[in-house]
Amino acid sequence: MKILRSLLAAVLLGNLAGAMAADAPALYTQHCASCHGASRLGGMGPALLPESLERLKRKDAVATIRDGRAATQMPAFAATLSATEIDALAGWIYSPVSPAPAWSEADIRASRVEPYPPGSLPDARQGAVAKADPMNLFIVVEAGDHHVSVLDGDRMERIHRFPSRYALHGGPKFTPDGRYVFFASRDGWVSKFDIWNLKVVAEVRAGLNARNAAVSSDGRYVAVANYLPGNLVIFDADLKLLKVIDGRNLKGDASSRLSAVYDAAPRKSFIVGLKDLPEIWEVSYDPAAQPFYEGYVHDYKMGEALPTPGFLNARRTVLDVPLDDFFFTQDYTNVVGASREGRGQVINLDVRRAIAALDLPGMPHLGSGISWLRDGRRVVASTNLKDAQVSVIDMQSWQTVATIPTLGPGFFLRSHENSPYAWVDSMMSPTARDTLQVIDKQSLKVVHEVRPEPGKTFAHVEFDRRGSYVIASLMEKEGALIFLDAKTFKEIKRLPASKPIGKYNLNNKIQRSEGTSH
Repeated sequence: MKILRSLLAAVLLGNLAGAMAADAPALYTQHCASCHGASRLGGMGPALLPESLERLKRKDAVATIRDGRAATQMPAFAATLSATEIDALAGWIYSPVSPAPAWSEADIRASRVEPYPPGSLPDARQGAVAKADPMNLFIVVEAGDHHVSVLDGDRMERIHRFPSRYALHGGPKFTPDGRYVFFASRDGWVSKFDIWNLKVVAEVRAGLNARNAAVSSDGRYVAVANYLPGNLVIFDADLKLLKVIDGRNLKGDASSRLSAVYDAAPRKSFIVGLKDLPEIWEVSYDPAAQPFYEGYVHDYKMGEALPTPGFLNARRTVLDVPLDDFFFTQDYTNVVGASREGRGQVINLDVRRAIAALDLPGMPHLGSGISWLRDGRRVVASTNLKDAQVSVIDMQSWQTVATIPTLGPGFFLRSHENSPYAWVDSMMSPTARDTLQVIDKQSLKVVHEVRPEPGKTFAHVEFDRRGSYVIASLMEKEGALIFLDAKTFKEIKRLPASKPIGKYNLNNKIQRSEGTSH
């Protein structure tokens, strides 16, 4: 026994000595800085900050350093670095940068690139896009190798595929004519893609860790919510910087990360969520609107118009707790939200206060909520990230109508105006993540299950524009897009895809279908 303890002690001391010998900062400077930036803020490669890597497990980071990443410029270091050095590097990139990195307005402006200035590409749909129904195209985000695909929804075929920035987040957002789509990456890059010409036409880095972007309903403005630095950044449609609003409270003595920004089309404004402060902001882009005279955001005086034409000063709704997840009523009068603790509330944006509390146990995922008419009354349904259930709530009384048991905690819920069914996954479940369940929207009963590949994650349904079929994601590195008949639930076709995490139909997004998140 003493010999065994001695051997174990020797091994532990050897590992400790090896780790101490591995100078992670020096290794980073020698092998990584040229691509990822001296301060780990990114360059040719993505930012290597804890905030940017929160979706990447430590073991996967070790594997990437060791084996490289196919179809990218990330090389394999297995033959160059020892296992101890690789592990030290992985630890280094997950450590905080001190002092915290900054990203100024000058940095934003300097980052902007425009490969195709306005007017340099044809103002008509080209090639395969010209032959397709422009409103039945799909944009597919493939996280496995950081690419985006464009699908012809009528032919069920991929017509284009191109590399994206690292770790797109928050879903693509479209201009109302369907020509442009904007992507926000985890490390703050915003890309403008011309669907008609299949070209990335402009990019800018809005921050160091972005949550999502929103495009105004008139297509003139793009807003980006950042965790790092905590601010709202507003661009024109060509991604030229217009305004930066810090995530501070009215007194300026507390700050917050911005968790999300949404376009409220009927209100002609952006709605902004704050992660760390109990507030919601509304920023108007309506040139005909009257100025907001109270509850204004800290750096605007009462009644003062924003310096950009079409923007007025913003106002805030003060809450008792921060809301971490949002759903909006179709007219965007009410925000249906939940706190990190699962406390649900209905916030009216006109009176700017809570008007109802919701009975929602667990951790509801209202950001993936959908609505429909049931017995003449509109209901909203939400998945739950903690409990195996879907909650259905009456949107007049705000009372829970039903709690539908599911196979496990789920992330996405999707439907369509022309379909009697809603589809839900159980992707947060360790045992049922491979199964989609189909719910009858009137009886509120599960009527079917789809399990094409046992043991493999199967989630995120998107309907075509007519509601005749759905595409679901087999979310594996060597995954697939699986087309299913929306009435019979039978498989129609498969297309290979590298961990497809989201699919977005132009018509459903632009028309703000009640069956998909906004």
